[in-house]
Amino acid sequence: MKRIALFLLTNVAVVVVLGIVASLLGVNRFLTSNGLNLGALLGFAFIMGFGGAIISLLISKPLAKWSSGVHVINEPRNADEAWIVNTVRGFADRAGIGMPEVGIFEGEPNAFATGAFKNSALVAVSTGLLEGMTREEVEAVIGHEVAHIANGDMVTMTLIQGVMNTFVVFLSRVIGYAVDSFLRKNDESSSGPGIGYYVTTIVLDIVLGFLAAIIVAWFSRQREFRADAGAAQLMGRKQPMMNALARLGGMHPGELPKSVAAMGIAGGIGKLFATHPPIEERIAALQNAQNL
Repeated sequence: MKRIALFLLTNVAVVVVLGIVASLLGVNRFLTSNGLNLGALLGFAFIMGFGGAIISLLISKPLAKWSSGVHVINEPRNADEAWIVNTVRGFADRAGIGMPEVGIFEGEPNAFATGAFKNSALVAVSTGLLEGMTREEVEAVIGHEVAHIANGDMVTMTLIQGVMNTFVVFLSRVIGYAVDSFLRKNDESSSGPGIGYYVTTIVLDIVLGFLAAIIVAWFSRQREFRADAGAAQLMGRKQPMMNALARLGGMHPGELPKSVAAMGIAGGIGKLFATHPPIEERIAALQNAQNL
């Protein structure tokens, strides 16, 4: 419940901030007496589309810490925490990135990486993962998360999300204006957009939003294959990653905050909207990889 409330509150705050920015820049006045100002609309779509994605990326690390209850390991309290920190450090050195913050959180088996910058990211693993896997399997999962950071997946997915958001906002309003103009072509007495514009825009925001989510999810699944391969390369062999995936296939993965779900180790439901490929496909991809 806390995660849902935080997610909704964050999104409302982001929309309000972006609305104020768009108003100050004047790009929210794209509907004029002379018709649709496409330049202003494109500026509005860019701010609402990329602005939301970039702000979400910038606040992803503190948000993930708070919503998942991550304990950042500054000073290891036991041998397990010391091993996790040393494992992350070793992989970070091999991947050529700065040492990420390392955290642990209570919950079902899962792990995630997040952060806007390669050299100041966060890698967190759950207690359920540590309890349910061998050290070699946990090591492979940590390698997977470090590979996400090294591959720049957080930034890549933010850019893709921003492009999709921008197209959704832009196209829904262009088509909405066209539909409204067609419906009111014989009505010369009214000025400004009619109900047709608002209904069409709302419907298309939803429909195009679903299509955009499918496209973003597809890209996310491709990044998961790359992170699996990256973990195998960091470890020098692919069997540990395959074993970890097989183990995850028999576990109930824990839920992650929506802002970091795409960078977790375990996926969600619904094939088209899933941010992670099926476990069997990921294992098969590693088995068939020739250069690992």
